[in-house]
This record gives sequence, structure tokens and C-alpha cells, in this order.
Amino acid sequence: MKPFTYERVTDARAAVAAVSRPGAKFISGGTNLLDLMKLEIERPDHLVDISRLPLGSVEELPDGGLWIGAQAANSDVAADARVRTRYPVLSEALVAGASGQLRNKASVGGNLLQRTRCPYFYYADSGCNKLDPGSGCGAIGGFNRTHAILGASDACIATHPSDMAVAMTVLEARIELLDADGSTRAVEIGDFYRLPGDTPHIETVLRPGELITGVELPPPPPGGQLYRKVRDRASYEFALVSVAVVVSTGGGSTDGGLSDEKTVTDARVAFGGVAHKPWRSVEAEAALRDRPATMATYRAAAEAAMRDAVGQGANDFKIELARRTLCRTLDRATRATRAR
Repeated sequence: MKPFTYERVTDARAAVAAVSRPGAKFISGGTNLLDLMKLEIERPDHLVDISRLPLGSVEELPDGGLWIGAQAANSDVAADARVRTRYPVLSEALVAGASGQLRNKASVGGNLLQRTRCPYFYYADSGCNKLDPGSGCGAIGGFNRTHAILGASDACIATHPSDMAVAMTVLEARIELLDADGSTRAVEIGDFYRLPGDTPHIETVLRPGELITGVELPPPPPGGQLYRKVRDRASYEFALVSVAVVVSTGGGSTDGGLSDEKTVTDARVAFGGVAHKPWRSVEAEAALRDRPATMATYRAAAEAAMRDAVGQGANDFKIELARRTLCRTLDRATRATRAR
């Protein structure tokens, strides 16, 4: 085992100061980092334990949104009454994300920074550009059943594993950061993650030593919200494809008339399990707006969402799976909206 030193901090500014030393890393719940350390994928010289930072609350914002501290446990956020009633897509995604024991340990900040579960990243006998830039991508031409169909490059076809981040993408969350010099900034979640390009080992826009302090959710959007996850088994498994939607509808009969057909007035769509980051589909959203809330419209949106999708052989099925999952999720979300 590689030796390392450890310290626990209780102040955010002390945390960013402590992690500024070479070879230092933050640790919170440890549900991903400890596995990576056991396999010597991560080899920190010094661990800075931030699990005791006073960033574990969920708080109301003046505009009607919520602030979620980076140290809030996934289980606590999923169970929060305000999250369940105002942001059900987030609660559903968190519950779908892992076992109860892991949700009790995993933090919101750590969830956002999960590393890919690509087997070539964990066991890089055939090369992995995330671990060793320039060594190649073993998944291209190898075992790639779970890999990306959107936004990939010749350097990497890995996918991002977080369910929570997909839901936060349709909710247009902002990630709050504290830098080593004490300055703060907020980054839209859509801008937080990077596509692989030629540098798949650089996964986010985080600066060295920067700490996630919280996530700001804007006021809840109107309409129905739903998260749907398709996986190989029903519990404790990463997504083959997942979909988060927010759909607003209008029109239709309100007085017992012959027509009850509604129109999609606004929509947000994000996919998980298909790209190097949570994938917001502006193409699907454009295909939905001001169209009848019918299965034909949903199929058109699904075609638009997957227009640029590229399979790698074993994962070709994910393109059609993503289309069907989006159609089913939109149908359920709009039906729930009608029922209300």
C-alpha cells in the first residue's frame, strides 16, 4: 500500500489551503476515491477530510430555489420534503443512483466528481488516455457495451456515471466553488463538465485546489418532472441509458369538450449513460416545443436527440434504447401533468 498522510478540517478556507500541497486530495464519503486508491489509480500523498465541513444543510433561497451544501448526504437530499415536492426529478435520480448504504455516505459534491466506471480506466492493460494521456483508448475496438454514443472522441468513449448530475442538468443547477485564494465563483452545471476531445483526463473546469461548497437550484420549473433509468439489473447498477425531463403542457379541453389534446409549451431533456458528461439535448427540446403532446411528437424528439449518435459496435443498441426511453419518459411525464 502506498503510504499517505491524513488531516481533518472543519473550515472551508482551511480545506483549500491544506489541499494546496503537492499530491493532496479532498476526501468526503470516500465511496469512489477509496476504491480508486485500492487499485492505485489514485495515489494521493495527503488526504484532506472535508466531511466535517458545515456544508451539509439544504436551505431556502429568497427567490424560491434551494441551496444544497456539498457535504449533504445523497440520502438526506433525496428524502428532503422540499426536494421531493418541488424537484422530484432530483429525488428520483438520487434514489436510483446507488444502494441505501452508499447514499448514506455519498456527498453531493463527491457525486458530481465521480470518475467513470469504464473497465479500461480501472484495469488499463490495453491503454487509457484518462490515466496515461497518449496511451490510447482500449474501449475503442474493445469491450464497449456501456460506452458513449454522443460527444465522444478518438481519445475516449467513457461515460459519466452520476444520476444526480443528469437531474441537476435539467434543473439548470449552479455549482458554487471556493478557490485556494479565497475567491468564489458559480458555474452552470452545463459548463462544469468537459467533453473528452484530446484531453479526456481533464474532466471538469475545476481549478487546482478548488472546492465545491454547494449547489444552487433555481426556482422549480413548471410542468411535470420525471427521471427514468434503464440498467442491466434493478438495483445498484449504473445506467445504460437514463433520461431526465421537465415538460410543461397547455391547451386541451377544460369543459368536457371533444378534444383534450394538449401542446408542449416548454421542455427540458437530459440523458445519462450516453456521454462523457450529462447530455442536455437542445435538439429534442426544440422538437418538442409548441407541438402536440403525442407519441408522434415524442418520437420526433427522440430522433432529433439521437441524430448525431455513433455506436462502437457492442453499444449500438443504446441509440434505439435512448430513443425509446425518452418517448416513454415524456409520455409518463405529460400524463402526470394532465392528471394534476
